Amino acid sequence: MNLEPLSIKRILVRQTNWIGDAVMTTPAMGAIRATFPRAEIVVAANPLVAELFRHHPDCDRVVVFDKKGAHRGIRGMLCFAGELRRERFDLAVLLQNAAEAAVIALLARIPKRVGYRTDGRRLLLTHSVAVGETEKRLHHTAYYLRMLEAVGIRGGKGTLRLECTADESDWARKTLGDGEFVAVNPGAAYGSAKRWIPERFAEVGDRLAKEFGIRVVLTGGPGEVEIGRDIEAAMSSRPLNLIGKTGVRQMMAVLSCCRLVVTNDSGPMHVAAAFGIPIAAVFGPTDHTTTSPLAENCRIIRKEIDCAPCLLRQCPTDHRCMEAVSVEDVLAGARQLLGREG
Repeated sequence: MNLEPLSIKRILVRQTNWIGDAVMTTPAMGAIRATFPRAEIVVAANPLVAELFRHHPDCDRVVVFDKKGAHRGIRGMLCFAGELRRERFDLAVLLQNAAEAAVIALLARIPKRVGYRTDGRRLLLTHSVAVGETEKRLHHTAYYLRMLEAVGIRGGKGTLRLECTADESDWARKTLGDGEFVAVNPGAAYGSAKRWIPERFAEVGDRLAKEFGIRVVLTGGPGEVEIGRDIEAAMSSRPLNLIGKTGVRQMMAVLSCCRLVVTNDSGPMHVAAAFGIPIAAVFGPTDHTTTSPLAENCRIIRKEIDCAPCLLRQCPTDHRCMEAVSVEDVLAGARQLLGREG
């Protein structure tokens, strides 16, 4: 079942569809590079995830699969498969679990197709890996590595990895200005159930600013602009509100310059982990054992609630898992990470 590295010259890696999940695949990307050091590694991803892998050391090139634009519908999928077919890839590594990824790889006539045996796609893969209860309980970073190890792809450092260019880092430092910053990231693209209360984020930001003489920058995507305005209005100190004002790579650069990130379980949380930034992360409906940041300097703030983790996008009851997390709970974790017990 193992692959022969010397016969593999061009590799397509189908990435996951969420930024956080994609960051957690970066140890797997390192293993692919270590196993096939002379091969060209090309990442196929949606427009947002594609940005993560521009200028990434374990990716030579990025191709965008835009299901809401150029590759919409069946015709768009066939068009994308045709584009890949002309590239003459030797191997497809499908980190995404959906059947669609395997169908596209098959239509692209990629002779070797590796992936988990999920979503009824076993017959579409040449090298399929079973998913049992053990795999489902793995941390996501280990989940992707487990699949690769089953077909002989191993190596790399096993750590998260993202990189910014010098120009991106310079832009972030100029945008932030003088002083040290704590990033407050109040959103979560997956759904509202993962979001802690905005007023409590505001209070945490104010109290950290007062106690540590640190400035606050608000980070998040276009869908979180209203939340950002509410937090900004509730704060007595003046935060730098960048919510909805940065692209993915600018967000990466901003977080890489911060001293601490206070966040929900979200994509930016994993981005911060990849840059080694200390993280105070509020968890409620999601499973911290499988999606916590792969980071040493991290505090998971959560409460034992009977209905959590439910893994739902929207809370069907009273959001009790998040309501139970107090400002003092988050401040305690943040103070530890900033070097002052409280």
